[in-house]
Amino acid sequence: MKKKTIVLSGIAFVITAALVAKAIIFTVPKSPEFIELSQTQISAQPSYQSGCETFPASAPLDRNGELSVLVWNIYKQQNEGWKKALIELSNKTDLVLLQEASLTPELKEFVVNKRYSAELVRAFDVFDTSAGVLSLAKEQALRVCAHTVVEPWLRLPKSALLSEYPLSNGQELMVINIHAINFTIGTEDYQQQIASLSKEVSRHSGPMIIAGDFNTWSEARLATLRKQVEELDMKEVIFSPDERMRFMTGLALDHIFYRGLDIKEARSIKSHASDHNPLQAIFSLKKQ
Repeated sequence: MKKKTIVLSGIAFVITAALVAKAIIFTVPKSPEFIELSQTQISAQPSYQSGCETFPASAPLDRNGELSVLVWNIYKQQNEGWKKALIELSNKTDLVLLQEASLTPELKEFVVNKRYSAELVRAFDVFDTSAGVLSLAKEQALRVCAHTVVEPWLRLPKSALLSEYPLSNGQELMVINIHAINFTIGTEDYQQQIASLSKEVSRHSGPMIIAGDFNTWSEARLATLRKQVEELDMKEVIFSPDERMRFMTGLALDHIFYRGLDIKEARSIKSHASDHNPLQAIFSLKKQ
């Protein structure tokens, strides 16, 4: 009986210590927030905005009917060489969708030097540094909306960002940059996150790109995802070469889905700058 009491006390201590450590290390916003990055904010304290924001009309995102896209889980910039790799991969890229981006001074500097318009969803702060999905574009979005959902086990949010951009053919492109829920038993929470985003964009009738780290490590998760994107009349990008990170099941975790566009080429190459390999795709606009 005494041994059992000691064991239970030990477990309670570990759980309490973990909760205290989490409270000290992590800060989680009460509602979805995003940070609009600009040169005036690089050295200043980030200014958080809740929910959605509309911006003045900007120039078309595409270049003469072509749109270059980079999708990459950047692993909070923990691996050496991430900055050099990101500079090279984003060269002449119109839209960069990053997951697990950590808003460090180096990343801010990259945004300024590349003159990107950028929004980061504040999933949580690690000490005083925000982390989440980051969407970078050569032109300002017309509208952005931040979304977060709490991981059932870890109790830390995963994030997504909806953005709308003007195109040269008169249409508006809807883009979803997503980092999907990972650790769950079953697919209920995973399905709810994907369905919630799908419902929000279902009224958009124009071109659309949904991309990111979907954590599709099981057949059930992949089937759930494909069902949702099929209902949105979207196709999956096929990569050649295909060096996407794969789980032990052999399933890729990162995807790009699209509609209302034509795919010209797509590839996923090996990189040691993150635990995920980057995805690159070039689309062309459909004539109206």
